[in-house]
Formats: sequence, C-alpha cells, structure tokens
Amino acid sequence: MTRGPAPREEPVPDVRGRVLALRALRARIEEGDARATAAQRSKGKLTARERIALLLDEGSFQEAEALRRHRAAGFGLEDRRPYTDGVITGWGTVHGRTVFVYAHDFRVFGGALGEAHAEKIHRVMDRALSAGAPLVSLNDGAGARIQEGVTALAGYGGIFTRNSRSSGVVPQISVMLGPCAGGAAYSPALTDFVFMVRETSQMFITGPDVVHAVTGERVSLGALGGADVHAEVSGVAHFAYDDEETCLEEVRYLLSLLPQNNREPAPAVLPEDPVDRRCEALLNLVPADGNRPYDMRRVVEEIVDDGEVLEVHERWAANVICALARIGGQVVGLVANQPLVQAGVLDIDASEKAARFVQMCDAFNIPLVTLVDVPGFLPGVGQEHNGIIRRGAKLLYAYCNATVPRISVILRKAYGGAYIVMDSRSVGADLTYAWPTNEIAVMGAEGAANVIFRRRIRDADDPDAMRRQLVKEYRAELMHPYHAAERGLVDDVIDPADTRRVLAESLRVLRTKHADIAARKHGNPPQ
Repeated sequence: MTRGPAPREEPVPDVRGRVLALRALRARIEEGDARATAAQRSKGKLTARERIALLLDEGSFQEAEALRRHRAAGFGLEDRRPYTDGVITGWGTVHGRTVFVYAHDFRVFGGALGEAHAEKIHRVMDRALSAGAPLVSLNDGAGARIQEGVTALAGYGGIFTRNSRSSGVVPQISVMLGPCAGGAAYSPALTDFVFMVRETSQMFITGPDVVHAVTGERVSLGALGGADVHAEVSGVAHFAYDDEETCLEEVRYLLSLLPQNNREPAPAVLPEDPVDRRCEALLNLVPADGNRPYDMRRVVEEIVDDGEVLEVHERWAANVICALARIGGQVVGLVANQPLVQAGVLDIDASEKAARFVQMCDAFNIPLVTLVDVPGFLPGVGQEHNGIIRRGAKLLYAYCNATVPRISVILRKAYGGAYIVMDSRSVGADLTYAWPTNEIAVMGAEGAANVIFRRRIRDADDPDAMRRQLVKEYRAELMHPYHAAERGLVDDVIDPADTRRVLAESLRVLRTKHADIAARKHGNPPQ
C-alpha cells in the first residue's frame, strides 16, 4: 500500500510570536475603523482615545478590558463583535494623582450602551470608589443599545446606583462631548460637575421629535439641550466651552483643586502671592452707598491667590457667585452675593445653586468663605408659588449641616432672613467679620422706618421730612457698623484692605477644626 507524504505540522508560535500578534491586535483596536474615525472628525469631534490623552498626564493611561466583546445575538449583533464594545475604560494620572476614566467611543455602535459596555463602566466605577480616586466620564453616546433591549436599561440602573453610592465619597465629573439623551442623562445629573462643549454636546430626556409629537413645539437640538441652554437656563451644566481641548484642560484644573476623596484635604500649595498682601483696591471697588452696584468678582479676585478663580455655574443664577480658589495656598469655596445682578438678592435659583455648592465643599473638606452683601430674598408671587420657602431653605440646610471651617465677611447690606441664611454666626459660622460699611438689620432703614413709625409719618405736617428724620435716627441707632460687634454677632470689624490677611490667618487657625456629628442614617433636606 502506497502511503502519501505525511502532513506537515504547522510550527507552534513561540512566545515572541504571540507577543507580536498581541501588539498587532492592540494596534488595530487603538486605531479603530478608519471610516468611523473620519466621520467623527467631520463633526468637529475628537476620538475617545484622543480625549483621554488630553485629559490624563502623557503616557499615564492604563486601559482595562480592551479585549472585551459583547455576547448578544439577534438583529445581526452576532456578526458584529468589535473589541472594547464602544467604551474605553481605565485609569491614569492628572498632575501626578490617580484618576479613573471611561470614554464612550462613538465610532463603535455610536457609543450605545449594551450589557458588556455597562459592565465595563460598572467595574471602573467600583475601582474608583475602592481606590478613593476621582472618576471622569467622557460622554458621547447614543443611549441604550436597542438591539439588546431591557438588558441595556439594567446597565444604566447599575451606573445610577454607583453614582449615588460614590456621591460625596469621590469626586465625579461628567464631560459631555456629544449626545446624551433619555435615561442616560440622569448619570451626569448625579455627578458633582457637568462640563459641556458648544455645538457638539446636547442633553435632554426627550428629543426634538418627541417634543413635537407630544406638544406640537418645534425646537432644534441646541435650543432644547445645548451647552448654552444648560449653562444659563436650566443650570444642568456647570461649565460650557467652545472646544474640547479647552474643556478638558479646565477639567484638569478643577481636579487640581479637589481632594482625591472625602477622607483627604484638598491639595495645598506654597503660595507665591504673599498672604499678608494688603488689598488697597478694595477701598475703591466697593462703594459705601449700599444702593450702588459693583462687581463682586473683582472683590474675589483681589482676595484670592494671584487672582485665579474657577467660577462654578457662572452664567446661571448670576446673582450669587460660587467659586473655587486658593487663599494662602489652601483651596477654599467662595459663596458671594453679586450686587451687579438683581442687587445680589437671593431667589430660588440662587439658593439652590449655592446650596449644592456648599454641600459639595463640605463633602470634600473644602473650607467655606462667604462674602455677604444681600438685601434679602426676592419678593413676588412667582417666587412664592414656585416654592421660595422650601427651596430657599436648601441653602440654610446646607450651611447648618456643614462641618468644614466656615468664615463669613459682611461687606455692606445683610438684611432679614437672607442675612441669617448667608452663613451668619447664628447658623454656625466659625468666624464672622464685617467691614465698617456693614449694615446688619431686619430690613433697610427706609422700610423699617415706614413700618415702625407709620403713624408718626402719616400724622406729621410734612410726612416726607418726618420720614427722612426717622430714617436717619433708625440708621444711627440700629444700623451703625459697630452695632453687631457690640452684641457679639461678628468677631471683629476689619479694614477691607486687611481682608486677605485676616482670611488666611483664620483658615490657618481652623485647619484642624473637628466637629462631632449626631448619629443618623441621613437628614431629610427640604426639596
């Protein structure tokens, strides 16, 4: 029997060959589909990996589960099993400190979330919480992967749960770099900060087509949920920028001001700006006349290190300023009334904006400095009917529960309930200072005189002259700058030019503050 030649055995690849194959596979994964990449760039958008490279320190990114693929079948999914499953996860450093990140890759399934995609996000969120490090999400996805049905929706539930459990434990930052619609929008809403990019990012629960079908209204994507809408009208976005590069650089700056977690202080630096620098400019910036407006931003810039300020929600509820900065190298959260906008009055939006900022600072051990120049709460039927009582109480609740060092400075007006709410001594401020231009009272002298001396004014031969006289008497008796100091409501009346030095010294003294908290499951804040 004639035998044919023995079959040739294929050589078994050695380790080096397998490593080369692995490198080639990783290179294909990182490069992605060329056409999808071109389509992404045609929209003026970076790829997910380019975004991660801008966010993290060069060469620091360590990817996790790059080889992950979905196991779903049906609707053609079994024939499309790309690596990464449309989301890139891992960790790296920002200014040398660990940060966890996930980025939707719109080139793969439009960044839509399926089971494997969600599990990758769950794992990186769990790692961030366990490691005690910030989490940054780079959002650019088409929502739930419809082909996977309810499984995809369950994936969102896992994300929301982890957002909630991480709240106040590690900083969570959402960066919107594309669409975010439906239930997916609730994850950014649960995080500490939301960044958006004009023209390319949108957020909404129901899109323009659904809005038109249900209400008959026609609206564009940008007008419904664009960056400017959420930064100025809804208050959903804390920051809005013109391009992705600037946006991601500002995320890096924000991370430099935040601690890694709620067990650490915010990172301090050695200040180059002298802590005892006199702020002579403040004597000219703030008019003594309480009815004249001025820009509180300039006051803040004069007080803080090198004039560097990161304002949060700059364009929403602009009658109150919330900002992060450093004084003497120490990070502080600043809350200040803005006399340029509605005279700095507190209303519903301003109260809610400041309340959440105070809670964020308290959660992450950032001392609070409050600059007060407030004429009161905004009166009006609309404010009352929309719940100024319960919604204004949110700011009061936030301050009363804050255990970080709290310092307040009363520049000019501090009237009525708004004075109490703006971190007065009576709600727990550790140190309270006042400028010699301060007026702490139940209300302005004119209003008080009209109430107290109503009959005398009415019965006088010259009511206007009598009113002027009584206003002058009331102001001299109860609204002189030392009235509050005499009664122990402020610790000292200070030279405005010494404000920076006084704040820096107060922050130094309070750095080791310890506050005991009553045992409870959680509070029940006003809603």
